[in-house]
Amino acid sequence: MDTEASPSNGNAGLSRAITSRVTQGKVTIADIARASGVSSATVSLALRNKPGIGTETRQRVLDAAQSLGYLFQPSSHASMRNGIDSIGVIVKTRPNDLAATNSFYGPVLAGIEEICRRHRIHLLYANLLVDEESIPVEAPRLLFEEQIDGLLLVGMHLNATALTLLRQQSAPLVLVDAYAEAEPHDAVVTDNFLGAYRATSYLLQQGHGHVAIIGSHPQAFPSILERRAGYAQAITDSGVAPHFWDCPLWPEKAYTAALEYLSKVSPVTAIFCANDAVALAVLQAAQTCGRQVPHELSVIGFDNIELAQHTTPALTTMRVDKMGMGRLAAQLLMNRIEYPTAAYVRTLLRPELIERQSVSSPNR
Repeated sequence: MDTEASPSNGNAGLSRAITSRVTQGKVTIADIARASGVSSATVSLALRNKPGIGTETRQRVLDAAQSLGYLFQPSSHASMRNGIDSIGVIVKTRPNDLAATNSFYGPVLAGIEEICRRHRIHLLYANLLVDEESIPVEAPRLLFEEQIDGLLLVGMHLNATALTLLRQQSAPLVLVDAYAEAEPHDAVVTDNFLGAYRATSYLLQQGHGHVAIIGSHPQAFPSILERRAGYAQAITDSGVAPHFWDCPLWPEKAYTAALEYLSKVSPVTAIFCANDAVALAVLQAAQTCGRQVPHELSVIGFDNIELAQHTTPALTTMRVDKMGMGRLAAQLLMNRIEYPTAAYVRTLLRPELIERQSVSSPNR
């Protein structure tokens, strides 16, 4: 699932919150790295008593940490596999929305938990609360008050400033359905371009000559921009005209936009929705306008959330392996913790077309 973000304002809010903590005198890994003349990865290894660095270097790091007043917080738990005791998960959520029950992030978290349980790793969890404009309210206390070996950031869009501050304040991190604008990072994301290209091509192959996209706009969240680009490429390759029904990704906004577009005279007979939540809003709007799906209007979604198969008609969509995303992210973080100097990895999950009853040929 992808939620609309305001990268500049949102990350500014996050940056201010983290910077506030820094100015209160907390010594960071970056501070110790500068003082000892080594990398942040080397400092992390030394502070957690991990192998991979020399005795002299380790002592230099510890001396620098002590001189700066760094507070050592050893874990109270026995060391687990590969010395990994605990990892943190931070998920962006809207007000009144619990990520654990979110139709997309719930399964992602379940996949993360499965790997942690299998390897007896403690899992610490926090929400990154945002307002209705997706601007962070405050930085989670997990970033500052818990001793963790690694961090998973779920569903965020980080600019260079926010990512740098997060790296200074935390252990190694992996982005999960999340994006960053600056330095290299490990990430597990969906192949959104390919998925959108296949979804749009599927509608075109059914005989629809006018296919619209709804739930995106030119300043959307990166994954939605990738889906928008996949739609545009499929339209270009087919030689037909595009129909951009721009609106924010929120279902309530998509419902209003769909009502407006469907009430107009338009040649559009099929709609590619940027995610399933938007598709459900379009189905509701079509019902309000008296447009029968799929006989008068075909609708396809993206994500394959649990509710997609229970709509009337059942929603055709692109399946994203959400639990697999969580499992891969946890395993990738374990690898990053164990091998901090390894090459960065970006894993793309290929979506799968799930055919149900919301799409048909316009001639049927």
